[in-house]
This record gives sequence, C-alpha cells and structure tokens, in this order.
Amino acid sequence: MPAAAGSRPAFHRLSWRDFDALARLDGDEDMARRLRRAERSRRKLLIHALLTEAAKAPDHSGPLPPLDSAWELLARAEARAPRSVNRMLTNPYTGSWAGYTTRLLRNGIDGVGPLWMHLGHAHAIAAAAAIRAELDFETVIPAWHGNAMIPSLGMARFPDTETFSSAVVRGVNGRYSVSNADTTIHLPDASDSDAPGWWGIRRVRSQVGAHRFSLWLDDLDPYRGLYEPIPPERLPGKDLADWQRLIDEACRLVATHLPGLARIMPVGLASLVPKPQVLFRNPSASTGEAFGSAVVGLPTDGASLAETLIHEFQHIVLGGLLHLVDLYEPDPRERIYVAWRDDPRPLSGALQGVYAFFGVTAFWRALARAGTSPRRSAFEFAYWREQTWHTLQVLRADSTLTDAGRRFLGAIAERLGPWQSEPVSAEANELATAARHDHLAGWRARHLRPDPSVVAELAAAWLSGRPRPPASLDATSLPPTPVPDGGWSQARTDLIRLTLGGATCSRDGRPPTVPGATAADLAYTAGDHLEAVEGYRQELAADPDRPNSLVGLGLALSARGLHPAARALLHCPELVRAVHRRLRSGTRPPTVEDVASWIGQLVPG
Repeated sequence: MPAAAGSRPAFHRLSWRDFDALARLDGDEDMARRLRRAERSRRKLLIHALLTEAAKAPDHSGPLPPLDSAWELLARAEARAPRSVNRMLTNPYTGSWAGYTTRLLRNGIDGVGPLWMHLGHAHAIAAAAAIRAELDFETVIPAWHGNAMIPSLGMARFPDTETFSSAVVRGVNGRYSVSNADTTIHLPDASDSDAPGWWGIRRVRSQVGAHRFSLWLDDLDPYRGLYEPIPPERLPGKDLADWQRLIDEACRLVATHLPGLARIMPVGLASLVPKPQVLFRNPSASTGEAFGSAVVGLPTDGASLAETLIHEFQHIVLGGLLHLVDLYEPDPRERIYVAWRDDPRPLSGALQGVYAFFGVTAFWRALARAGTSPRRSAFEFAYWREQTWHTLQVLRADSTLTDAGRRFLGAIAERLGPWQSEPVSAEANELATAARHDHLAGWRARHLRPDPSVVAELAAAWLSGRPRPPASLDATSLPPTPVPDGGWSQARTDLIRLTLGGATCSRDGRPPTVPGATAADLAYTAGDHLEAVEGYRQELAADPDRPNSLVGLGLALSARGLHPAARALLHCPELVRAVHRRLRSGTRPPTVEDVASWIGQLVPG
C-alpha cells in the first residue's frame, strides 16, 4: 500500500474554529470524519512500521507465512477495492492490536500467547480486507483455542484443537472458507449471521426520524479488550434483544434532546463491546488506540445507556484530538480529585473526565429542561455540572497545560459556566450538594495524609485539656497518595438515585438491593437523620476508622443543623481520624465525634 510515485504526503489538520467547536459540543459530522481519517492514517503507519520491524527476524512468523505476504495481500485488496482496506483500518480493534503488538515487539516479550500469534493477526486483517474486496486468495491465520478470527466479519470455531494453532483462509469465485487439518467452515453470504462453525459479528440498528444509528456488538475480536487479548464471550439471544431495546431507547433520547450529537455520534462510535450488567455502576471504558469503540456494561434503562454512549463518545473524540494536538505536557503524577473516580488522577485522566462529563451534563440538562424523568434528570444535572466545573477550574490553573490545552478548557468553560446558575428544584440542589460532600469527604479520608507534626500538635493540645485546638489547621500540605486508607462504598448516592428513579425494579417488582448500604445509610437517605446519627455512632464505636461511617455521621449531623463535628467530618475527615488514632491508646479515649466537635471549632461553617 505505498504512496503513489511523486505524490506529496498529506497532513491531517483541524482548524482552530473546528477545534473550538468540538470543545463546546458543537462539532459536526465532517469534523468527526476528519478525526476518523486521521486515525486511519495513523494505523496504516503503525502497521507498516510494525511489519517492517518484525520482518527483520524471520522466526517471528512461527507456523504462519512471512509477514510480507500480509502486506502484499492488503496492497492487492486496496488496488481492487480501496474501501476494503479503509474498513479494516477504521476497525477499532486494528488500532488496539497494532498498539499492543508493537509494545510486545519493542519489549521482546510474548504477552498473552506467543509473539507470532499477535504478529500473525496481520494475516487475519489482510484476509478480511481480501474478502471485502472479493479477491481470490489463500493465506494462513492464527487460531486461539480453536477460534480463528477474521476481524470485522466473524470467527470460525474449531473444536478440540491445541491452544495456539493456525487455519487456512481461502477465497474462490466469491466463496470463502476457513479450514484446519480436519474441518472446513464456510462463511455465510451474510457474514454477520451465524452458520455451522461460524459466529458472525452482530449489528444493532436504530432509526429515529432522520437519525440513523448502527452499532456493532463485538463479543468476538480478541483485541476488543482494553489491555490485552481476551477470549470470545458470546451474548445469548435474550441479552441481544435487551441490547436492541436499550439502544433504541437511548438513541430516541439522544435524537430528541441532543440532535446535534445524534448526527455526529454515529461517525465516531461504531462498535460496542458488551459486558454483563452491574447494578448502579453502568461500567464503561475506552482507549485512544481503539478509536470508535467502547466497552459497555448492560445498563438498566435507556437513559443510563444514552448517558454512557455520550460519555464514551466524548472520550473517543478527545482521544482523536490528542493524536493531532498536545493539550498538556506529560505528567504521570496522580494528584487531582475528580468526582467520577475514587482515587487521585493524573492531569491527563482528569481532563478526559472533564470532557466526558461535560457531555453527560449536557444530556441531563436537556432532559431536565424538557421535563423528562424530572426528579432524576434535575439531580444528575445539578450534580454533574458542579463536579465537572470544579475539576475544570482546577485544570485551567495547571502549569502543565499547553496553549492549546488552555484554549480547549476555556471553550468548555464558555458553555459550562452559565449552566452553574440555571435553576433546579430545591430537592435536586439539596441532594446533589449532599452527594458532592459525601464523595469529596470520603476521598479526603482515604487519600490525604495530614502532616504528622500537625497531628501531634493537635493530640498534645487535646491531652493538655485545651478547650480549642491551635489556630492553624493547614493539615493537608502533603500531596494525595493513590494508596487508599480504607474502603469506600457509593451506597448513599446509589440510594439517592434509587429513590429518584435511577434504577429499575427486578422482574418480581422488588427494588434492587444496594451493595454496601447499612441501616444508617438507609435512615439517612430516608430523611430520618436522628436515627442515622445514632446508627453511624454505633458503626464508629465498632470501627472508628471506617470512612463511610465518618462521612455518614458528618452528613447526618449537618442535615440536622449547624454542628462543629459535621464541619470537621465533611471538610477535614482525614485530620479527625489521624488525631483520633493518636488518642485511642489513652485510658479514657474520646469518641470520633468528640474529636470532630473539638477540631470543628476552627472549620468555617
């Protein structure tokens, strides 16, 4: 697939006008196509460099043909039908394969399986392009536990074979087959359908007015995972029907409430890796190497899926942008608080989250303004607008941003800033504020370590009988640590969402059980704050270090009115716990609440 003789290289560029539009959620289909074309070129260069380097050592081929033959077959396919090769370069898992295998080759390691298996996947990519170009050809591809993957098309399945083997792919007069020594499997005319020995990659389509959505549900490609190859996990028919229903619901919500995103999303999000449902979590992830794909757990309802699709689409867009422009200098330090994770994040991860949750905020804002699921959407909008805005403001002041990074975040701020003052219901505002305090205080308790000298000074002041602590409380000058001090449960926020309609009942009509919820949590979210206070006191008597109990007591006391212990437990729980630990060894150790009330005298209300 060399460039034409005498041709000049073409560079992928994005104007500042388009850059700003993407930052503000005003991108269009053409901008997404340009990002996709840039990814395609990047992958082509990666594959060429990978195969060129690997070809220098013939033993890398294992039982497969020389890697040059894969490049030659790709060149034949491109000469016959350029779109066939473009389709393979656009396939998200071509990108993840190229990145993973390049790292193996550079480090001289095998990874999951021998190196020849991963390098040999180039033959499978070439075979898929040749089938799409309707070529006559023959090649050999790797098979893992008898599964021979033809990317973007499907998987031939051979029983009772060794862990790492090979299979022959043939094309003659428009008919295609995959064979080993004992069995021949014929590909069906519609490759996305199943046939004896063949699993096709299934597609889900949805249309809402003029908006058309098409998503592959890829449960087969070994490179669909985030970090390393994984075996196939075939979706049963019932789950496939659930995905179709939920995708229909999600697409209807996006097309109705965010029609601009509905136009651009199908260009940038082409494939989902379906995973099992995890109640209250809606797990999802993506990687910059697999532009166009997201790993998504089965959600409980269409709104949850719409939120997740928008979230992952934002990650995909930003991943594409970062391959064209640097927004920050490298800085791996895990140092920034974000509401969407329980651990400190590096600037790169925090920026990704800001852009993703900017899209999430826009979705819930649109639903709240339309009165759709009003209690739930108002809470989610109130919660995510402030959390995203807080992290955005932290990032804008960071010295590692480039000029482009400052411009990108500034464009987000232009849109997100005015949303902070938009009215929401008193209920939504109160619950969102409590949930924000809950998560931040829990993060502080687990990831901030007070200066030992400050802790010692406070403990000595307590033991000397001073009625008030020393006037200075600069206790968290040390950077956060990624190693948590104690566990954390999202149970209280999960209970809030359950109350507001954010989780569906089971088939027997019962509400789902919230993992990790205690009797005190149930009392707190039910509004019985006195019972919650007593419950958290009991929990702390049994385990005074438990972060959820420390913060829960602060929330429950705060809900009953101004209280110095509440201020300390919500604003510096790490200090309360550290001082209490120093005082426990005495003959009459104080309670956590006693220490919190004492320290809270210096914490502003």
